Amino acid sequence: MLTLLTFPAAFGLFSASPFCVKTALMLEHSGQKWQRSDLLDPSKMPHQKLPALRTPERLLPDSDLIRDWLEAQGADFDQGLSDIEKAQSRALIRMAEEHIYYHIVLDRWGNDQVWPILREMFFSGIPALIRKPVSSAIRKSVMKRVDGQGVSRFSDAERTDRLESDLEAISAYLWQSPFLLGDRPTAVDMSVGPILATMRATPADTPLTRRIKQDNLLNSYIDRMEQAIPIV
Repeated sequence: MLTLLTFPAAFGLFSASPFCVKTALMLEHSGQKWQRSDLLDPSKMPHQKLPALRTPERLLPDSDLIRDWLEAQGADFDQGLSDIEKAQSRALIRMAEEHIYYHIVLDRWGNDQVWPILREMFFSGIPALIRKPVSSAIRKSVMKRVDGQGVSRFSDAERTDRLESDLEAISAYLWQSPFLLGDRPTAVDMSVGPILATMRATPADTPLTRRIKQDNLLNSYIDRMEQAIPIV
């Protein structure tokens, strides 16, 4: 049986990480037998990140590499899509994972409203005496990566405008069909859906959570994804 190494469930979602949720959705859709194994410290993983998938042959890092492996085993996450639709899928996935995701990271790790909640949830296993300095050092490291990506260098208004353009692009597809590229979920939904769900689930009232919660189209889409491929 395959084993998905994942961050634990959080805020009502399968995992705090949308990439772990994405991988769980792919596993469920593939028909493979699998189980979860929760980790908080990914430092011993191949890329020092989660998710990772333990297969009979080796430990696979990265949700995209896991997708490639599952497709090599016979899974078809883009069944019925044209070449142009597959190209659109790739572009939407990259937009969600390389841009929208970092807005969520900033909204959680850089937000003083949210940070105390994250600290207690993610670092509860660290002895109380050193929990604050250790978690603060990790927070600083995360924020350094966000700054390197660049999204934190914009003003609040500039970030809002950049994110809004992405959400409008997603909405343009959803006005046409229940899922991004048709009547059933494909690979792009398994990526974009968890990203939006993670944004909605941030445990504080922030501009990002309000933006999603007040959008009936995006809210309904997140709910449809959770119903279409249920994972536990």
